[in-house]
Amino acid sequence: MPEYTLLTMISIVAVVLAELLIFRTGVFRTVRYWLTMIIVWAFQIPVDGWLTRLTHPIVIYRGSEMLGLRFPWDIPIEDFGFGFSLVTLTIIVWERLGRRRRTARATTPNTGAR
Repeated sequence: MPEYTLLTMISIVAVVLAELLIFRTGVFRTVRYWLTMIIVWAFQIPVDGWLTRLTHPIVIYRGSEMLGLRFPWDIPIEDFGFGFSLVTLTIIVWERLGRRRRTARATTPNTGAR
């Protein structure tokens, strides 16, 4: 299996397992998360499409390291997997840290000062 493809698959599986087994934020069950992913992809498609276009590429990939599937335009399909992993991991960590802060604030005694 091509290296870039393999690393993409590993990153997706690792992030999904981290969410389901470790962080357990529940982001995959929220509409807010999926709307965020749609917004990310709406920007990723034109930018990545421009950067990876085959006619005048700015970013060049070694073909032997990828599956060779490009959609839409000339975007390597693996880019969507890495994008999913990076954005999802960021959201998961953000949610988890925010939950810890809220819990810490809720358990801190009120000193009565205003």
